[in-house]
Amino acid sequence: MENLTMGAPLKQPIVFELVGFDVPPGQGPFLFFLALCAYTVVLLGNGVVICVIVMDRNLHRPMFVMICHLVVCDLLGATAVLPHLMMHFLTGQKNIFYLSAIAQGFCVHTYGAAMQTILGVMAYDRYIAVCEPLRYHSIMTSARLHSCCALAWIVALLLIAGLFSFHINLPYCSRIIQHVYCSNKIMMNLACAPTPVSNIYGLVITWTVSTSMFIFIALSYIRILQAAFKQGRTDSSVRSKALQTCATHFIVYVVYEVTTLIIVVSYRFPSTSQNMKKFLGMLFIIAPPAINPIIYGLVSKELRTSIFQQFSTRTCRKN
Repeated sequence: MENLTMGAPLKQPIVFELVGFDVPPGQGPFLFFLALCAYTVVLLGNGVVICVIVMDRNLHRPMFVMICHLVVCDLLGATAVLPHLMMHFLTGQKNIFYLSAIAQGFCVHTYGAAMQTILGVMAYDRYIAVCEPLRYHSIMTSARLHSCCALAWIVALLLIAGLFSFHINLPYCSRIIQHVYCSNKIMMNLACAPTPVSNIYGLVITWTVSTSMFIFIALSYIRILQAAFKQGRTDSSVRSKALQTCATHFIVYVVYEVTTLIIVVSYRFPSTSQNMKKFLGMLFIIAPPAINPIIYGLVSKELRTSIFQQFSTRTCRKN
């Protein structure tokens, strides 16, 4: 017992202070309620979409399978941040353990990367559907569909795993995270020594994924528009149908890019308050997951019809 007592002290777990929002006294419960409402909207909207697609065999087609992957991606991003934020508002607790911080940052970055790679796969699917309609079913087979979706997730997960591998045994000289959620860049800024390799790697994968997906999606839509207007010369309904099949994907991509751009622009204005910057940073996590189910339902007539049928059928059974 004496030897154990005199031995080296146990290594204390690393605990960060996640500052979050500057909450005025007495406003915590109200902000908790707002965060709870936002998370409920995300869960209900995306939950309805994924349940209806799973239950309706008519929707077991590539476009809707990919929408399911987008739903999972949206839920990953929102769940990584909002529950912890709600606890912060309700209890005032700011501490977050090292592994929890790494897990949160990993999920947030994976959400951002996977969203882009999945949207890239959807662009490929829409390109085949419009430009090669007669060969669509032979090209986009079930095996190829699941392979493309798996590849989108694998690429995102491997790139982000590489990014967070730089945190292994990294000494931190500060434990205060001046943000609402953990991210690689913010945590790297707390390191005792410069981390140029991590910074370069982060910039390279961010630029590569964002730029390559933007170019790929843009080229796909150029070809889609060319094919749609070419087909529309003989039958305008064909052009309308072709453009409608791409509307969901295009709007979701625009919403994601706009919320990301808002964050980038907000940090270029020093006069923007910290609370405002943090709030705009939350748009990236809340807006796409909350808005996307509405986009799926409004733009996709098949999904909207299936939702109404599922709910009306269950209501009739209860009566």
